[in-house]
Amino acid sequence: MYDFVIIGGGIVGMSTAMQLADRYPGARMLVLEKESGPAQHQTGHNSGVIHAGVYYTPGSLKAKFCLQGNIATKRFCDEHGIRYDECGKLLVATNELEMERMRALWERTAANGLERHWLSAGELREREPNIVGLGGIFVPSSGIVSYAEITAQMAKEFQKKGGTIVFGSEVTALTERADSIVVQTAGDTYTTRYLVSCSGLMADRVVRMLGVEPGFTICPFRGEYYLLPPQHNQIVNHLIYPIPDPSMPFLGVHLTRMIDGTVTVGPNAVLAMKREGYRKSDVSLTDLAGMLGHKGIRKVLKDNLRPGLTEMKNSLFKGGYLKTVQKYCPSLRKEDLKLYPAGVRAQAVSNEGKLIDDFLFVNTARSVNVCNAPSPAATSAIPIGAYIVSKVEEQVGDSLAKVVVQVPQAKVG
Repeated sequence: MYDFVIIGGGIVGMSTAMQLADRYPGARMLVLEKESGPAQHQTGHNSGVIHAGVYYTPGSLKAKFCLQGNIATKRFCDEHGIRYDECGKLLVATNELEMERMRALWERTAANGLERHWLSAGELREREPNIVGLGGIFVPSSGIVSYAEITAQMAKEFQKKGGTIVFGSEVTALTERADSIVVQTAGDTYTTRYLVSCSGLMADRVVRMLGVEPGFTICPFRGEYYLLPPQHNQIVNHLIYPIPDPSMPFLGVHLTRMIDGTVTVGPNAVLAMKREGYRKSDVSLTDLAGMLGHKGIRKVLKDNLRPGLTEMKNSLFKGGYLKTVQKYCPSLRKEDLKLYPAGVRAQAVSNEGKLIDDFLFVNTARSVNVCNAPSPAATSAIPIGAYIVSKVEEQVGDSLAKVVVQVPQAKVG
């Protein structure tokens, strides 16, 4: 019998496991991950940005977690010798409409408590000679890191505290009882007093395994990137972001300095035909039928038909993708866009057809389930983990006290 089983070896799952081990020393804990190692999906397929919290609604969990996570991520890296670069982010307005939207972002960044600097066209050009625009906002606290490296270190910390990780172990069924939850995988059956699921692209399916109708379904969007050739590794000094359209759920195509010294362009946002469809050719008829059979997803696709078709066109034809970048970086050419691995974002869509924008949790008497962890989930993983631990504490109460104190502690000296 385990005290806690955590499903999911991405950064949110490992952060939660590590902090649960701190909170309940001596408790028996198990992380189950279906892949052969940690950070194989969203965590290992993102742009590696340490976000500052520019865009998020003041007072939302997104805004709160991101601000805390920016600080906590850097502190974790400092403690464990993980390299990061606090290079700062530049939001660039290229026309009057974007200047108007940028003024609204200026107010939002103030409400979110961020240090930021307003740049004129001349000041923008001075900071970024290869970028053009009418003005910009510079946010110095944004940075870059390898989240896969952070996750691997979290896994090590969890194991040091006595936790067990089983890779290659996909959960196939869950049964919640009055005093426990039975977790079945292809090869084993585990019993646990409490369960935490951080299962990303499979979040709704895990909740349904518990016999709960979640009220949403996961819609996968593929984010496609390009890599600039080595001669462009110094093309920008900061992270370069366009001013996003507030009616759209994604931030637009940006130039990102990576921690390995390269520069990527992206991502776009294209409906994936498979939950883990990282390639254009990846298709799952089961996943596709589930998406198209969901009234909420059909409504989202209908309401966003024109931008969705544009994203698909730009995915198929590099020229359209390039134009979105040339608005602020006109020196780039089509031959500069080299193939780079895509990511897939797990976007929760409500039954009513709304894109769920903030973090979402669906819990039962003995489980806490992370159902929507949108960007900036990687940046926010440490405070998200702390929040999950607080929800677990509410469920556990004093029921684990005897279990924990009965475990002999190592002597010091």
